[in-house]
Amino acid sequence: MAEEQQAQQVNRENRPPREGGQGRPAGGRPGGDRGGPRPGGPGGERGDRGGDRGGRPGGDRRFDGPPEIELDKLIGDSLYLDNQAHIVVSRMRDMDSGTRSQLRRLYNAVRRATRAPENERQHEFVMLRARLAYTIARHGLRSLDQLERLLLQVTRKNEARGYERFRDLFEAIVAYNE
Repeated sequence: MAEEQQAQQVNRENRPPREGGQGRPAGGRPGGDRGGPRPGGPGGERGDRGGDRGGRPGGDRRFDGPPEIELDKLIGDSLYLDNQAHIVVSRMRDMDSGTRSQLRRLYNAVRRATRAPENERQHEFVMLRARLAYTIARHGLRSLDQLERLLLQVTRKNEARGYERFRDLFEAIVAYNE
């Protein structure tokens, strides 16, 4: 028993001292002083998280992703559609842990919305956008944010060709992700 205490004492001597004194962390509790005020106010030493971002482009946005997919280019240029599909898939592989089944489920919903009668199609795509937003938030699929913004453009424009090209883009994404 005495040997164990000596070994622990040697290990403690090799460590730098903790802030707030010897033994226990600051505040006297095992977890430290977690309930009290922090230095520098509510944000701690990092400062206030809101407000001015120091002149950073994009204002209060934390991350500027790739540029938005342009709907007019998507409708008119098949190579642009193909390139955008590759970009989304590579971002998915880099950023997310989204499964193929999640992507296929969304793609099936896109196909159903495209086949809806013309007078109901816009409503179907609005609901699809809500579903996509939920899936992105629930599963952390930040790489699909670009598709959500494109879906908003498609829904606002409300043209059959735009809906079809969105479906084509999603189909290409599913295919390249296999």
